[in-house]
Amino acid sequence: MPYRAVMAAVGDELLRGIVREDNASWLAAELFKLGWQLEVIEVLPDCEEALLDFLRRWMGKVDLVFVSGGLGSTPDDKTRTAIAHYLGTPLVLCDDLFDQIVLRHPEEMRYYLESVRASQGAVPQGAEPVFNPIGTALGMCFSRDTTTVIVLPGIPWEFRAMAEEFLKQFPRGDRYSAQIVVVGWFEMDLKEKIAELLVGREEGFSFLPAPNSVTLVISGKREDVEDLEKKVRSLVGEDCLPPGVFSLPQAVIEEAASKGFMIASAESCTGGMVGEVITEIPGSSQAFLGSAVCYSNESKENVLGVSREILERDGAVSRPCALSMAIGARKIYKARLAVAITGIAGPEGGSREKPVGTVWFGVSGLGEDKAVERHFSGDRQTIRRLATATALELFWRRLKGA
Repeated sequence: MPYRAVMAAVGDELLRGIVREDNASWLAAELFKLGWQLEVIEVLPDCEEALLDFLRRWMGKVDLVFVSGGLGSTPDDKTRTAIAHYLGTPLVLCDDLFDQIVLRHPEEMRYYLESVRASQGAVPQGAEPVFNPIGTALGMCFSRDTTTVIVLPGIPWEFRAMAEEFLKQFPRGDRYSAQIVVVGWFEMDLKEKIAELLVGREEGFSFLPAPNSVTLVISGKREDVEDLEKKVRSLVGEDCLPPGVFSLPQAVIEEAASKGFMIASAESCTGGMVGEVITEIPGSSQAFLGSAVCYSNESKENVLGVSREILERDGAVSRPCALSMAIGARKIYKARLAVAITGIAGPEGGSREKPVGTVWFGVSGLGEDKAVERHFSGDRQTIRRLATATALELFWRRLKGA
């Protein structure tokens, strides 16, 4: 049997859509890698009874309960007292750990920290305090009825830093999984291509579509999953990202770095999204020089060297402009390869000749310079995300072929 877990994310702000809940999806992915089964994710209000009900329903039925949020110092933060009521014990100060937090901050912050010591430095008696290496609120951990409960702050970077320490200690489950990212395919095309492999199998299959790619997740016994992964990769061929690579930005950086190539980009309608997703990858400085965000015609001309003649004759969303932007980015960054993006993300700005969703991409370096046109549908943000993914694919395919 796999190890089983559930999670509660606490906060009225989550239920009102003021703040997006990201901790649960992150934790689910990390537990999945370990072979655990996250069975339930619930979003709860800042209400003691809601959390108490959650705990009563799951204690003794799963191996692990994660709770995030509600550990702040304001009256609406009720997780700490709810846990104390569940355990039937008073809150006690953990001065030694909270002193470490206070000393980590400059003098001007310490007066504020002392004012919240009574709340953020307290845990219920009988629970183990959990040190917060980034923020100010202590977490807590306790076990009851064969279930371990871990309670952490809801701020994502604090939650992850503290949860990672626990994840290192968890045993690996008996369920193995593999992820295969297929670039440039639609979900139905991939399902049809590998349909014969899915018949009569006990393994679990998940198809996760994303802009310009599909991730296939296979779960089951290790030897069976590894055999299926080889067969899928053989069928799909060169459109799979390498084993162990789970995103196009990661693939681009690893491919460029392995060959010693430095790359750059020029962006108009995406406004820096290509540079953002690439620089999220640790070690991206090994291969990425920068992205020139040139939104206006003047910046395209003054920064990238796009001629006024091109802008007046062909327009900013055109083959000549995209190609000139890519060439200009490669020159100003002294890069071996550059990709440029210019398009109409909408909702205004389109015409009969160039409707909203028209995007041109320029590629310069490591072979023939070229420009390609794509037509996307959706709202503004969807078009920008699709354009970003397409630019990354152009990077990756050109780098692979170099």
